[in-house]
Amino acid sequence: MSIKILGIGAYVPEKVLTNFDLEKMVETSDEWIKTRTGIEERRIATPEQATSDLAYEAAVKALKAADIKAEELDVIIVGSITVDQVFPSTACILQRKLGAKNAFCFDLEAACSGLLYSMEVANSLLQGNPKYKKILVIGAEKLSSVVDWEDRSTCVLFGDGAGALVMGKTGAPGGDCIVASSLGSDGHYTDILQIVAGGSRTPASAATVANKQHYISMAGSEVFKCAVTAMVHSCKKVMKEAGITAQDVRWLVPHQANYRILRAVAGRLGIPEDEVYMNVNRYGNTSAASIGLCLDEIARGNLAEKGDYILLTAFGGGLTWGSILLKW
Repeated sequence: MSIKILGIGAYVPEKVLTNFDLEKMVETSDEWIKTRTGIEERRIATPEQATSDLAYEAAVKALKAADIKAEELDVIIVGSITVDQVFPSTACILQRKLGAKNAFCFDLEAACSGLLYSMEVANSLLQGNPKYKKILVIGAEKLSSVVDWEDRSTCVLFGDGAGALVMGKTGAPGGDCIVASSLGSDGHYTDILQIVAGGSRTPASAATVANKQHYISMAGSEVFKCAVTAMVHSCKKVMKEAGITAQDVRWLVPHQANYRILRAVAGRLGIPEDEVYMNVNRYGNTSAASIGLCLDEIARGNLAEKGDYILLTAFGGGLTWGSILLKW
């Protein structure tokens, strides 16, 4: 039996927030945003939509692509930093929406690396236990709910969306879809990308709300340096493990943080820019959702052929990072 990606799905909200819209909200400009980030627009969920709602839409599409019913799922993993509520898990809320009554469910929090961490956990469960056959993995975020829309250094970066994969065992030839993987973390840098309040250390209070401690805070230049170094290192590790070179990679699919980071990673790996999959211009940084959104577009657009190597890499708060080499 091989472990494959059986289906992919994605969802972004209908509302488009352009750079020109942001010009009316904060002191910024379309030119400034595009020059520094490559972002032109992003999608914003409605006040009524929660992360589980975005995840549901992506999950339904992934299940349809995999041609399986929700009742066939053994596990549901949701990677997110914008969960519906502290508990129960967003995965359990999603289970109810889908009717996936036979799955056990949990959330995984690794910020922008959430989908890759979730894929690694799903792959390990499928490899290690014969009773698990089909797992739904989702990266979903409503980042608009944790962005300070008066902070021009962060509000221009983020958007909402969800990407879903059904991973499962199949008799199809060609070996496992995950050829190699490398994940990492460094807790020494917890303070350069974080949301301070809302947990047990700094519970919600009138003061934390007044001080805007429930919003994303980021030391941009330090994050940039750490992100590039970590993603390049992990990409090189998985290519070495798989015995391939940059020339063998059909697509580099990085977390869509910003255009400058993507270019820097590709340049250090020696991967041409036209082989780096990018949609950051249309969606901005959607954290754990971003790689799933890219994979869905690659699948729907038939932009990869069977046997192609797809190199995924991400970096996020924690600090967390990782790379996974897929064989399409």
